[in-house]
Order: sequence, then C-alpha cells, then structure tokens
Amino acid sequence: MIPQPYQYARTPLTEPDWRRLPGWRRVTEREWRDAQWQRAHCVKNLRQLKAVVGDLLTDDFCGDLAADQAEFATMAMLITPQMLNTMAPRAAVEPAAFTEAFLADPIRRYMLPVRSDRHPRWPSHPKAGRDSLHEADMWVVEGLTHRYPNKVLAELVATCPQYCGHCTRMDLVGTSTPQITKARLALRPRDRQEQMLDYLKRTPTVRDVVVSGGDVANVPWPQLEAFLMRLLDLGSVRDIRLASKAVVGLPQHWLQPEVVEGVGRVASVAARRAVNLAVHTHANHAQSVTPLVAEAARALLDAGVRDVRNQGVLMRGVNATPEDLLDLCFALQGEAGILPYYFYLCDVIPHAEHWRTPLHQAQRLQEAIMGYLPGYATPRIVCDVPHVGKRWVHQAVAYERERGISYWTKNYRTGLEVRQTPDADLEDALTRRHPYYDPLDTLPESGRRWWAERAPAQDGRTGAPHPRTTAPEVTP
Repeated sequence: MIPQPYQYARTPLTEPDWRRLPGWRRVTEREWRDAQWQRAHCVKNLRQLKAVVGDLLTDDFCGDLAADQAEFATMAMLITPQMLNTMAPRAAVEPAAFTEAFLADPIRRYMLPVRSDRHPRWPSHPKAGRDSLHEADMWVVEGLTHRYPNKVLAELVATCPQYCGHCTRMDLVGTSTPQITKARLALRPRDRQEQMLDYLKRTPTVRDVVVSGGDVANVPWPQLEAFLMRLLDLGSVRDIRLASKAVVGLPQHWLQPEVVEGVGRVASVAARRAVNLAVHTHANHAQSVTPLVAEAARALLDAGVRDVRNQGVLMRGVNATPEDLLDLCFALQGEAGILPYYFYLCDVIPHAEHWRTPLHQAQRLQEAIMGYLPGYATPRIVCDVPHVGKRWVHQAVAYERERGISYWTKNYRTGLEVRQTPDADLEDALTRRHPYYDPLDTLPESGRRWWAERAPAQDGRTGAPHPRTTAPEVTP
C-alpha cells in the first residue's frame, strides 16, 4: 500500500446508544424514532441537560456553560436528543472522563459552546455584524432576499428544530438571549408567502428559489406543501432547494409517513414540470452522520428528490483539518447518500472568532482534499463575502496577510446597489473591492497590534439591537 497523507478506510455508520445516558435509560426505540418525542424532549437549558446526563458532567463544566449563556451566547440553547446523543458517544460513564470527552467533542463545540471556548481577547472581530451578510438590506419583500441575479432566498420561518451556536442568521432566528434581542418577522406567514409569490410572478428572471428560514422542518407540512406547489405553478422557477438541518439533527421528522408522502407529491409535480427539487442539510462532523440520517436521506431520494446535499461550515476545533473533512465527506457520500456540496468559512458574526478559520488555511484545506473523492462529491470551500456572495476561497483578488484582509469582486449587480446609487455609474459595482477578515488571533503580532490600536476593548456585548426591516421592492 502506498502511504498517503490521508488513508481511506470504510467506516460503517453507527447510532450511539442513547441508553448510556441516565435520563434516557428507559427510552424505547419506538420513542426515539418518533419525531414528536424528539421535539418534546429537546434540551433547552442547563437544568434539562442535567436531567439527561445526571452527574456525568462536573460542576465546573456546568458553570462554564452557564457563564457562556449569560455573557456570550447569540443563540438560545435548543438541542434535539438525536444531536445530543452524537456528542462524546464513546466516553466512559464516569464524571471526570465523560466531562473531558464532552468538552473536547467537536459537535458539542458548535452546538453547546461554553465560556472557555470563546477567545479571551477577541471574542468578536471588530467588523462583526449581526446580519453580517446584509440579507435584510436585500429583502424585496419581508423574508425574501434577492441577492443574486437569478436566485432568491425565501425565509418562511424564523425557528429551527435545533440552534447552532454559529448561526449566520443569529439576528433573526430563535429566541432572544441576554446578549441579543432578536429581530422579528412582522407579517403573518400567509401574507409573507403571498408577497413572495407575487414578487416571483413579477420577476421572471428568478429561476432558483432556496426555501429556508430557520428550517423548513418547522413549517407545518400542509403549509409547506401548499407553498411549494404554488412555486411549481410558476413557469420561470426551474430549481427549488429546501434547506433543513433536520435531516441531520432531527431525521425523524423526514421519516414521518405524512411528510414522506407529501415530499413524493411535490417531487412528482416537479419531475413532470422538469424542475430540479433538492434538499440541503447541514452536517459539520462525521459523528453526526448516523444510520437514522442515512435512512432519512434515502427516504427523500426514494420519494423523488433529485439530491440531498450538505452545506457545512468550516470551524476550528470541529472540522478544520483534511482528515476531519474527508472523514465527513466519505460518511456523507459513501454511507448516507448525501452529496458534499459546500463548506463555508464561518461568517463574521459576534462571538465567533474562536470558530473562524483564516482564508489561507481554507485555501490549503481545499487543496488537501482534492483527489480523494469523486469530482462530483468533492465539496467547494467558499467564502460568503458581504455584498458579494459566495466565492471559492481561491477567488480573492488581493490578500493582505499581515492584517488578515482579503478583497473580492463580483460579476453582477444587486437591487441594493441600484437603490443606493441610482445616479452613479453602475460599472463600479463590478470592479469595487469588498473586504473580508481573518480571525485576529491567527494574525502575526504586527497585525494584531494594528487592529488593537483601532478597536475598543470587548466586554462580550454585541451592541444595540439591529432589527431587520422590510426593504422596498425592487423593480426587476
């Protein structure tokens, strides 16, 4: 055997035994596979976490978690039993050993952050923002972001079955935390959807609709199916993508007979009308890909969905090594039938510095994973640049490593630019350079000093609320 930097070995998926945790010792397999049981037994606070793990987590860990919730968390605690069960699956059931394994666990790191995870000097980048991608600025009606020439993002709901600590929509999604008073969607769901559909009718250049939130698994299925069927009535719409972390975090939802049957009805209409229907999910580590996840993906594919694809986030301490990324991709593509699609650099949101990776590391990671997977299953590592959009990490037009500032351009204009510069030469939109920022602790000393001289000390707060407001409609 030729020695390689990464050595592939097929690893069958496993479902950790939830009965190893004291609070779930009497939970039956039937209960575990029930979506409503999973939702009803989500962990929403430290008291409920202790009820599940008993004395397996030490007081020091619990204090660390409580401090983070009080001082830094931008997302409320909400973890499904399915997701919690994938944390520290092989840890010894003894407090010191379990706590050590739980603290080091990659899924715990982004689903259940603790105070000691955060960077002590720079918990947030000085340029961090609540709506870091300016999606609300590009709303054409409430919840409908028209950012790219031919595709839109439709936010149907502002909740998820589970909340990830690094959520890019942390200003809108979920309940408020001591640090973040969340923005709120003002319109009733039916009225918001009507406005979205009306805009799409009037804008036939839009051919691709990402239906998201939040998570579409939190939209009652009859409502979601009705909306999708009306989308399919629009001859201009050729691609529909459903965004749901629940394929990984709550696969039980997508295995419910009424949901599987409903997906089949939508997929059948999509196929007759030659519309590509896909589901996008969110897995960041191979541990989270279990037999139930594979079963949910297979159910979606068997129902007629063209693809189930994964969009992960590149995070230090979670998956920012070639081995972790390739292990995850082989678990997804080889074992679960989920196509590795994107890995995003973690966005420049408050309190995310300890997760974020510098651009040069992302570039090396993209190079390191090439050649191991089939080409169609080799994910692209992308930077979602504010005011620009997704760009492959090698597309930066300039990169100043000392201060960690990269610059990016784009090849299209948005309605936001038309509104903001109605009398300006719009050619500038195609040549303007937009900055993106590396995490400060990865910079050389001179770069850190440069930023320290220009940024105030941080106290863990994220500033005044920045509620989203409905943008004026854009004339296509």
